[in-house]
Amino acid sequence: MTNKKPEPVSAIQGPDFYKPEQFPSNDSVGFLMKRVMLALVTDVDRQLEAPGLTHAQWAPLFLLRQGRVNTLAELSRELQLDAGALTRTLDRLEAKGLCTRERSTQDRRVVHLALTDEGLAASAHVPKVLCETLNAFLGGFSHDEWQTLLDFLRRMAHNAELVREASGGVNDIHHPQN
Repeated sequence: MTNKKPEPVSAIQGPDFYKPEQFPSNDSVGFLMKRVMLALVTDVDRQLEAPGLTHAQWAPLFLLRQGRVNTLAELSRELQLDAGALTRTLDRLEAKGLCTRERSTQDRRVVHLALTDEGLAASAHVPKVLCETLNAFLGGFSHDEWQTLLDFLRRMAHNAELVREASGGVNDIHHPQN
């Protein structure tokens, strides 16, 4: 069996929108997305401060509440966090009585996660706060513009995955290249 060497990232050709000699640092897609995301998280954190939740805490609770994840590995992948950082967050959530961890009896490497009744109550506010904040950030957008924005972001996320795969996963915290 031969190991196929991944394509260099430069092999994925995109348009030539950005040029080094004219790079608009304050108007680049990456800068603007990061700025919006930081503002979004800051606003949501402010609103969830009363229940005592930070982004690092409400995000895992929200995903568990939705049933999108139920193991440490799934949560780590979904949040794009390494297991060590996530373990520290789960330590705090468990100390607050918001979630439980239990090792699988079939596979000791698997850690199952579950919300407690307190965790369900604490995470109940998250969907409402997220909706209110996102809707406020989308003020002035038409329904069609919102759908177009979602389409653009999905395409960029897909392209990012192609770049990650072409680089052999070197930008993937869950499957780093050795």
